[in-house]
Amino acid sequence: MKHLLSMDDLSLGEVQQMLSLADEMSEIQKRSQPKVPALRHKTVVSLFFEDSTRTRLSFETAAKRLSADTMTFSATSSSVNKGESLRDTVETLSAMGVDAFVVRHKTAGLPLAMTQWTNAHVVNAGDGAHQHPTQALLDAFTLTRALEMGNSLAGVRIAMVGDIRHSRVARSTVRAFVLLGAKVTLVAPASLLPPSLIYSNAAHTRHEWPVSVSHDLDEVLGEVDVVYLLRMQHERMNAAFISSVNEYALHFGLTAQRLARLPLHFKLMHPGPMNHGVEIGVDPASIPGSLITQQVTNGVSIRMAVLLSLLGPAATNEMTKEERDVS
Repeated sequence: MKHLLSMDDLSLGEVQQMLSLADEMSEIQKRSQPKVPALRHKTVVSLFFEDSTRTRLSFETAAKRLSADTMTFSATSSSVNKGESLRDTVETLSAMGVDAFVVRHKTAGLPLAMTQWTNAHVVNAGDGAHQHPTQALLDAFTLTRALEMGNSLAGVRIAMVGDIRHSRVARSTVRAFVLLGAKVTLVAPASLLPPSLIYSNAAHTRHEWPVSVSHDLDEVLGEVDVVYLLRMQHERMNAAFISSVNEYALHFGLTAQRLARLPLHFKLMHPGPMNHGVEIGVDPASIPGSLITQQVTNGVSIRMAVLLSLLGPAATNEMTKEERDVS
């Protein structure tokens, strides 16, 4: 695998292999010294043109725990403000000996374009409303481990609730969940569903998205094992897609009353950051089935697995040898 740009690039076997490798990385993280020399002498650059806390710090932590050198690019203090093009920036950084770029940009398709400007590996950390593959992988890793189902989600019923239209997380994570065998229902007002969702009136299944769709959260609550909440993507909206935030919270927010109707075994997920009082009206820390904190923890393990996979089998072999020596 040269680059990781989209979940559509990964087969079922590749996803399962990544989840298994993340298991090994999570074991490393449990050590008193959670660091191995697997990517020593490699350089990973974080190239973020959108605000980020979880993803950027997660990738940087992952790289450091694999002993890679890291560089963080700040668009606000770079030559981009002097008129330098993004291509010039990438080519300049590449000339410094970069092995991998982790890029986030508001423009869909930008990570793909970058692969033409550098010989380094490119990891998509979110491009517009298009894709966020490492979020999908960490979501799949978190849920399969919580349900103790190995590398499968066969038969698991998942409701993804919220702003599907503008969500790169939805586009990526739905693909991962369905690939692993889950049955996904998108729950949102019609205005927050992608226009490309074309469905059969008989089966209510989408041709472009292998999912079911509902506009009534209360209708599906008693029939799901997992509730995955999405925040309103206000920064990507160019029109009024809901009448008001309060109206949205009334019909699609996870309230205490709705929480009481969910089965005891249900799991709660959210990619963050969370809008309290909008998509959720209760403290998620008080919910026994909440996996939200675990998603953050697992983000490092998955991104360690991604970087290790991208930066070559030689690095993997070195890590295995070092792991054996440490043991």
